[in-house]
Amino acid sequence: MSENVTIREARAHLAEVVDKAEAGEVTVLTRKGKRVAALVPIEVLDALEEAADELAAREAERHRDDPTVGMAELLADLFEGGSKSGSKGEGDAA
Repeated sequence: MSENVTIREARAHLAEVVDKAEAGEVTVLTRKGKRVAALVPIEVLDALEEAADELAAREAERHRDDPTVGMAELLADLFEGGSKSGSKGEGDAA
C-alpha cells in the first residue's frame, strides 16, 4: 500500500520519506490533491527499467526482418515532406 503526501510534506520530511522507500514502501507525492510523482524503492525502479528494456528487445526482435531505410533516404523523405509511397505533403504543389 502507498502513502500519499504533499510535496510540501515530503520536502519537510525528506529523510523519513527516503527511509520508507529504502524499507520497501512507496510514497505518492501530490500537488493540489493530484498525484504527480512517486518515491519508490530502487528495486522497483530497477524492475521497471528491466521490463522496459525487455519490451523494447521483444519489439525489435519482431521487426528484425523488416526492410530497412538508409539515413540518406529517410532525411530526403523528411525534407521533401512526402512519404515513401510518393504522396505529396500538404505544402507541396500538385
